[in-house]
Amino acid sequence: MPDILHRVGIKTSSIEAVYRALTTRDGLAGWWTTNTKGEGDKVGNIIEFRFGAGGFDMRVKKLMAPHQVEWELAEGPEEWMPTTIQFDLKQDGEYVIVLFKHLNWKEPVEFMHHCSTKWAVFLVSLKKMIETGKGNPDPIDIKIDNWN
Repeated sequence: MPDILHRVGIKTSSIEAVYRALTTRDGLAGWWTTNTKGEGDKVGNIIEFRFGAGGFDMRVKKLMAPHQVEWELAEGPEEWMPTTIQFDLKQDGEYVIVLFKHLNWKEPVEFMHHCSTKWAVFLVSLKKMIETGKGNPDPIDIKIDNWN
């Protein structure tokens, strides 16, 4: 099965700040989509993410503070079923390295290409939010095509 993989370094000495950005409603709304409901701080919780082009619900599958966050798709686009999203964090000097994985796509359809680019856009938004205090979540993210 094909996967989307990204690596981004965030200049911060606080791995906990990055972990909070991945596990709290305010954190997620600050870099991914302002229309976020729910908290990602407990295994089993559902987080609702809505975008101009649609949305999906993620179930928190695994938390290993402050090093790993894993979600599984509870409801969303057919192409995403039954994918898993994982963030692995590690401190490397003055950077926190985020290893991002969107795993278990059934096939590399065109929508997967779009999602790979959008994940990169949003991971840069996460970096910007941690480093400057202001990310670019949907709806103020970079639009790449008519799918947004």
